[in-house]
Amino acid sequence: VQLQASGGGLVQAGDSLRLSCAASGRTFRNDRMAWFRRAPGKEREFVAALRWSSGSTYYGDSVKGRFTISRDNAKNTVYLQMNSLKPEDTAVYYCASGLISTLSYTTQRGYDYWGQGTQVTVSS
Repeated sequence: VQLQASGGGLVQAGDSLRLSCAASGRTFRNDRMAWFRRAPGKEREFVAALRWSSGSTYYGDSVKGRFTISRDNAKNTVYLQMNSLKPEDTAVYYCASGLISTLSYTTQRGYDYWGQGTQVTVSS
């Protein structure tokens, strides 16, 4: 399994950005896909997740109403649309995948494969 994240960059507060995560190596219909982020000096935190088969979505409290996770079945790609960006959204963003299990969508232990990360920097 390979996950290739892209789309990061330097933007101003209030701007939008869309991250992409191209997944390959197997069928992902039994997977959960997620985005996590790590800000400088902080632990990696949950941002958003979806269940590939149903498209059900889950969000961290800090991004609810601003970020949207989605998927394109034909392209095997997961997106993170980020609107109304804030300086505190500055972080390296990682996509992740893992088989559906009883683990919470928000825990890193629920994911077996990780992308390389893409830097998002939001200036004030």
